[in-house]
Order: sequence, then structure tokens, then C-alpha cells
Amino acid sequence: MPNHESLRIIHVLRAPMGGLFRHVRDLAEAHAAEGHMVGVICDVPGTTGYNEEMAAGLASSLPLGLHRVGMRREIGIRDLAGAGELLRLIKSLQPDVLHGHGAKGGVYARALGSLVRAGRSRVARLYSPHGGSLHYDRASRSGQVYFRIERALERLTDHILFVAEYERRTYREKVGEPRCSWTVNYNGLRDTEFEPVKPVATPADFLFLGEMRMLKGPDLFLQALDKVRARGNPGVRAIMVGAGPDTSAIRSLADSLDLSGSVAFRPPMTAREAFSMARVFVMPSRAEALPYVTLEALAAGMPVIATAVGGIPEIFGTDSLALVAPDADDLAEKMAAAIADPAGYSATMPDRDTLTARFSARAMADTAMQAYRSALALRR
Repeated sequence: MPNHESLRIIHVLRAPMGGLFRHVRDLAEAHAAEGHMVGVICDVPGTTGYNEEMAAGLASSLPLGLHRVGMRREIGIRDLAGAGELLRLIKSLQPDVLHGHGAKGGVYARALGSLVRAGRSRVARLYSPHGGSLHYDRASRSGQVYFRIERALERLTDHILFVAEYERRTYREKVGEPRCSWTVNYNGLRDTEFEPVKPVATPADFLFLGEMRMLKGPDLFLQALDKVRARGNPGVRAIMVGAGPDTSAIRSLADSLDLSGSVAFRPPMTAREAFSMARVFVMPSRAEALPYVTLEALAAGMPVIATAVGGIPEIFGTDSLALVAPDADDLAEKMAAAIADPAGYSATMPDRDTLTARFSARAMADTAMQAYRSALALRR
């Protein structure tokens, strides 16, 4: 396929939130700027945590528009009605490429894309897991079901784009070696995001920024903060920015640990605004793919403490001193060290030039486009 040919590209995802939506936005805007016709389909507004501000900004830059169709997190009978509406929408948009993101978006893009292809369309079907169903335990009943579905959907998949080598390894271990072509395509940042953030006049010591759910480790953050305080740092302060299904439980935990005077809770805000409010960013997740927020913090010049889960070691290097286990004691030890010697700890962060070269939005968009054209050439 000629590299200059303009494509009609539709991204399908369920929840317009977090790093997944950020990844979709950056791909969509980069390809639209190159002259491609790009659109996005996602869930309807109304759910707490959905980034409606980002969605509104994206809608204005998409030649094929931002379309909202009801999508539930759980698989159920109501998916059939939503699938019918999605199929009609996809047919009307006449895509060359359907790129599904996350478990639900991946099912819709590949299954409905295959129905569209039955009508002699040449649409290419691509899938990016973004963790999704890969978070399930292989021994669990739910995991076994989802992994069988993933395996079956490979027959409807032209290419898989993993956001980290870790994600590819996890897929191989839980689902099997992909029977279609695949590429690792790291999340990437824009040039402006590599500008240092200027801190506020009196920043807190530590920042948690993310969705308030236990998978992201906000409880570990609070437990570690309590241990840092008990180790001779009674004045330690933290900011927790975000919202999610476990917000009430996290606030209750802060009260039970008597941290109300040490922790300030803030609603969702831009990452760079949050970065200005603290000295050290803490990423206490129990599971991740390749989190944007960690890249953003490093690019903004913040020292970072992160759990060695998912693709995070691919950002820092496996022997980095910034990496800890998803455990409150390990987090507390590293947090205490970071405030005891701020300059020394900052010196352990990844090299800035390496970060810029490996994790750019331009490289991410180019890799995705190569996969699109390869899948279309195969289809032809």
C-alpha cells in the first residue's frame, strides 16, 4: 500500500479515562495531523472518572468525530443492543482500520470489524490490550474464560499492538503465543511534556495521582506514609489527586490511620498541575501496563518512586533504585530515603535523553501507522 494514501481510522474503546484514553487521543491527533480521516467511539458520558474535558478537546480535532455509544464494563445481554448500534455506526463511517483498545474495545473492533468484512470491506482489525483482561489470574475462573475469548478472537485479528514488552510476555504466558502479527509500541509523550514543572511555593513531600481503586495502590500509599511518619518524620505531607470507585474506602483508611492532617485529597486535574504540588511522585500500583503518568512525571523533572510491576521496569531499567515491591514497608523505606537526601535520590532517575528518544508521541504514531499499512496490505 502506498505510504502517502490517506486512511480512514476508527479507534474503539469503552472508558475515556486514564492512560488508555491518553494513548488513543495522541494517536488520533497525530494521524489526523498527517491528513488521515480519524474518529473515536467510546462509552456515553456520566461515569465518574471519565475525562470529559479531554474528550471535548479531542472531538474538535477528529475529521470523523467522537461518537458515544453505551458500553458496560461487564459482559452481559445488554451488549447485544450496544453491538447492533456500534455495527451500524461503523458501517456508516466506512473505516479502513478498526483499532480496538482494552478488553471491551478489542472485542467490539475485531468482532464487528469481521462482520463488516463479510460485506466485502477491506477493513483491518487491530487490538491493543492495555492490560485489560490480562490482569486476571490464570488460575481464576474469570481469567480462564477471558483468556479463551482472547485466544478465539485472534482468528479475527490482523495485528496486536502491545504497549510494553511486559504486556507481550504476559499475553504469551496467559493466552499463548500470538497467532497473528504483533508489535511493541511504547506510550509516548509530546515535546512540550519534557519541559520541567515549576513547583508551588510550599509543595507537599509526596504525590499520588491516579484512579482511586485498590489496583492502583492508594491504600499502600497511605500505609507507607503512616510508616514514614512513624520513622521520625511527623511533619510529612502528601497530596492524593484522583477519583474512582474506592474513594470512600481510601478516605476512611486515611482517617483510621489518623492522617487527616498529613494528607490532602484533590479532585482530578491535569498531571502537570498535580506535579507542581509535590516534590516526589509515588506510583504504588499493584498492576500496570506502561503507565503514562510515570513517563509524564519523569519528563516533568520529578523524582519518582514506582512499584516494579508491568512495564514500569522498562522505563527505569530493571536495576533502578527507584523500583520497589508493591508493599507498604518497601514503599516507606524508599520514601524516607527520598526526603532524607533529595538531591541524591533525584540523581538516580533515568537519563533524560534516553527517555526522549524511547518514549515520544511521534515514534508511537509512526509504529502504529506501520502496523495499519501492513495489516491492510495483508488484507488486500
